[in-house]
Amino acid sequence: MPAPLSIIIPALNAAGDLPLALESLLAGLEAGLIREVIVVDGGSADTTRAIAGSAGATVIGSEPGRAKQMRAGAAAARGEWFLFLHSDTALSRDWAERAAAHMGTRSGMAAAFSLKYRSDAREARWLERRANRRARWIGLPYGDQGLLISRALYNEIGGYPDVPLMEDVMIVRMLGKRRLVILDAEARTSAAKYERDGWRRRAWRNAWLLTRFLMGASPEKLAKAYN
Repeated sequence: MPAPLSIIIPALNAAGDLPLALESLLAGLEAGLIREVIVVDGGSADTTRAIAGSAGATVIGSEPGRAKQMRAGAAAARGEWFLFLHSDTALSRDWAERAAAHMGTRSGMAAAFSLKYRSDAREARWLERRANRRARWIGLPYGDQGLLISRALYNEIGGYPDVPLMEDVMIVRMLGKRRLVILDAEARTSAAKYERDGWRRRAWRNAWLLTRFLMGASPEKLAKAYN
């Protein structure tokens, strides 16, 4: 029987972070979980495609935009389970054990990982606690926390919506808290944007964008203010 899991990584000029993300998947290969790793490139001008190819990943092209790229990856995937992972996120080694247990017992539920920032800043620990409480209490993890979901459930809810921002929020809202589990393994994501913009400043800006979205602002309008 083929391995069950397709890893789908949207990437754009991700040469600095992608090697660590790919390396962190080795535990899943050793456990026989991973059928394929698909890196969906949105038109990188750096060595992203070469890095992915040299690591044995399948590289496909797509229009830029994280939602578009993840949709393209899902359309190309052959596994019965998908793991969507950002290119600047590396998983802790116990991810494979946690994912296998979930896939074996909760086929009707999706899962995300606990958030960890690759930073020693005190603000990183503050934001992690805040994000992980949000994920567990109201079922709203960040896209940085990955999404493990069966093909059947992904298709049932219609997959990622084709929007320029908030696709991660929209898909977990379609799932609902009762169909989402937060696994104990860590998604260790880059802190570069927070270190560049200031931890609290960027955190509150993101929170304000989310509030505006939940109050009815369109993803298209919000995308213009995001970067």
